[in-house]
Amino acid sequence: MRSVTYPTGKQLDIALGGQEATITELGAGLRRYAVGGLDVVKGYAATEPVSGGKGQQLVPWPNRIRDGRYPWAGKTQQLVLSEPPRHNASHGLARYVPWTVVEHGDSQVVCELTIFTQPGWPGILHVRLTYRLTDDGLHVSLDATNVGDSDVPFGYGAHPYLTVGETSVDEIRLTVPATSHLEVDDRLLPVAVAPVDGTELDLRGGAPVGERVLDTAYTDLVREPDGGWTVRLEREDRYAVLWADASFGWAQVFTGEKRRDVGLAVEPMTCGPDAFNEGPTHDGLRVVAPEETLSFTWGIRGQ
Repeated sequence: MRSVTYPTGKQLDIALGGQEATITELGAGLRRYAVGGLDVVKGYAATEPVSGGKGQQLVPWPNRIRDGRYPWAGKTQQLVLSEPPRHNASHGLARYVPWTVVEHGDSQVVCELTIFTQPGWPGILHVRLTYRLTDDGLHVSLDATNVGDSDVPFGYGAHPYLTVGETSVDEIRLTVPATSHLEVDDRLLPVAVAPVDGTELDLRGGAPVGERVLDTAYTDLVREPDGGWTVRLEREDRYAVLWADASFGWAQVFTGEKRRDVGLAVEPMTCGPDAFNEGPTHDGLRVVAPEETLSFTWGIRGQ
């Protein structure tokens, strides 16, 4: 009997207590996370291809780069345009390649990937990603090491869709602790950072999503004592929380462009869109020196 090859490769299941998660070989994506039999991540079936960025890892940049072009080391780099309708390079280079599984335990998966020099990417970056179930939910950690001989630009993000059992995102009560948001053009590229005060984008006190259509990068996030921040979804007696450590300066919230029954994406990002270029998000760009390692942690909990 022929073995089944899934569209996202090997399916790596982990569990702890009432928690269950599935990580995919393709892109080291988070396909499923449930607590007590209830989905906290709005995932997809093992027999389906990934779509809409669900659960994907966004490295070595999140969001978009204008025209796939940016200056680096005295040259103009030109990336492949992975978002042709908007003429952008979108969400990094790690989404549609298989990662190497170096550890698969009962409650932990560790995957690694080396991103080698290629058109528009001038260095060699090794990334190690750990998914770990704990008593406080799912923890995700990424270590990025420059294993080449020259500096490389860097940003990191992730793209989980959260759910609280809604039939439409309209039913979700959403709290985003941000005092500013990014104004964008019709290509979803940066125009200016603006305050949320007095706009429907002000979700600091929590509000139903309702008819809001969000594809919004939030920044100037109100920090907790440890320097991190949390975004919270609620509906009736259920909740889902995405938290991120102090290294994440942005949170993208996405209700879906057409369908509103696919969950609500909450994306922790270390930088905003088009951070590789001069503009209102450029200060979020990280530069990784040879042999340097940058580390990041975020997570999800819910019921």
